[in-house]
Amino acid sequence: MDLVVGIDIGGTKTKIGLVNQEGECISKMFFRTKEHNDLDDYLNKIKKSVDGLIDELDFKPNIIGCGIGAPNASSKNGTIENASNLAWKGTVPILEKLKVKMPMPMRIMNDASAAALGEMLFGNGRHMTDFIVITLGTGFGAGIVANGQLIDGYDGFAGELGHIDMTIGDGRLTGLGVRGGLEAYVSATGLKRTILHMQSKYMVDSRFRDIAYNNLHGEEITIAAEEGDFIAIKAFDYTAKIMALALANFTAFTQPEAFILMGGLTNSGKWIMEPLEKYFNENLLEVYKGKVKLMQSGMSGKTAAICGAAALIWEKQ
Repeated sequence: MDLVVGIDIGGTKTKIGLVNQEGECISKMFFRTKEHNDLDDYLNKIKKSVDGLIDELDFKPNIIGCGIGAPNASSKNGTIENASNLAWKGTVPILEKLKVKMPMPMRIMNDASAAALGEMLFGNGRHMTDFIVITLGTGFGAGIVANGQLIDGYDGFAGELGHIDMTIGDGRLTGLGVRGGLEAYVSATGLKRTILHMQSKYMVDSRFRDIAYNNLHGEEITIAAEEGDFIAIKAFDYTAKIMALALANFTAFTQPEAFILMGGLTNSGKWIMEPLEKYFNENLLEVYKGKVKLMQSGMSGKTAAICGAAALIWEKQ
């Protein structure tokens, strides 16, 4: 059986899987990215993990290539450059180095663009020519498809919409130093920061007053909202309001048929999606109202990023 190695390099987790031509991830694993701050150690971990996944299969696969999705990845240069949520700074020739350890056809692309390619091949984008994938993880990413083509950009860095200033220069810093940048508000990390903001703004009781920032996890915020925690509900509403304005603005760029949302923040379900839908429709220009859908990924949630990365290889078959 032909399989592709799909690798999603995230600021928190690195997810690796083996993906068939139908976009099914038949084997997967993950490890914490931040536990491997030395690049060679990290790449050795990837090699060992891939070998382990192959060894666990009850048949001998034909591995035809490896696709990698990563923040600030240049598809043209095979590098990761100045990624805000990764330990390796500057320009990292990751494709060149990984090919030495794993000799095979290999491609890398910005993680959100890879996710958009995955949606085109395997997910909700199969029957669309215009859509934007939004990844809501440690940061905020965007993969843009217009007129049936992925917008990759001159140097492979199109879609860095998470670093657009939403506050006209007065607000939180993103990891790239953009003050008021979108991902500082709309991401798993941004939601945590908003919890602190809401605690300072309102004096009501909340479970979060006894939880340190570094011990706070997104799942807890969703659970708290389900239990009626005022701070959690306000944090989701605030996050949705900012994201809605951003998506309404992005609509004017390419007039997508849909925004396809994926990543940890979307697991919050109605707490993020219901206020997002409300504020989005309020902010849309009249000519776009009723024409743009908000939807979740058509790929399996836990493997969507892996399958998106694998799509970089399957696209060429």
